[in-house]
Amino acid sequence: MKRYLTMIMVAGLLGGISTPAMASEEASANVAQQQDITLQLAQRWDQLKYKTPDKDARIAGFKKLAEDAKALAAANPQDPGPKVWAAISLATLGGEVGAMGGALGMVKEAKALLEEALQLHPSKELETSIHTTLGSLYYQVPGWPIGFGDEDKAVEHLNKALALSPDGLDANFWMASYLWDETHRYADAAKYFKKAIAAPARAGREIADAGRKAEAQTLLAKVEKKLHH
Repeated sequence: MKRYLTMIMVAGLLGGISTPAMASEEASANVAQQQDITLQLAQRWDQLKYKTPDKDARIAGFKKLAEDAKALAAANPQDPGPKVWAAISLATLGGEVGAMGGALGMVKEAKALLEEALQLHPSKELETSIHTTLGSLYYQVPGWPIGFGDEDKAVEHLNKALALSPDGLDANFWMASYLWDETHRYADAAKYFKKAIAAPARAGREIADAGRKAEAQTLLAKVEKKLHH
């Protein structure tokens, strides 16, 4: 009887607490779920960016994606993924609508979301996305008193992205774009565009890989034209 009661008590306790193995399994499941949510948001962005030729449809799509990602971020405050994709969607939307469409407010919100996501200990891949997006915003947004543009901060974030992902597509693409757009260092830009084109494939991001590499090829041709004249 004593042994039977002990077993019942242990069973009751196990129902109310997590053993290390159970906690580890739960944590792994949570990470997998977060990664799945992040990938789904990324794939929606990929479709809008590279497979949606109609501008009005892209604008509506990026608005909806930003709203959905922000709702997921509110429901999962410790998951940096939805914040990152809300920010990327807002930044992309700003590029679509331009200054007259409220782009500055969108990119300011994107910057705040990225900074929040950075405090949540994101994965290496997400942290790279944060730094590439911040870097691109800092060099494309006007400086004070209109916006927050800052070339030094742009370079700082782009270098952090490259340190995290030296062979990665986005890290190399955005450094190349900065060098091409802002500094006219064509030889350096060509080097980074070539690295972007040679970047390894990303699982589930085939559309984005193809689209971004096509952009890199187009810009590389422009850079090489400058180098040869």
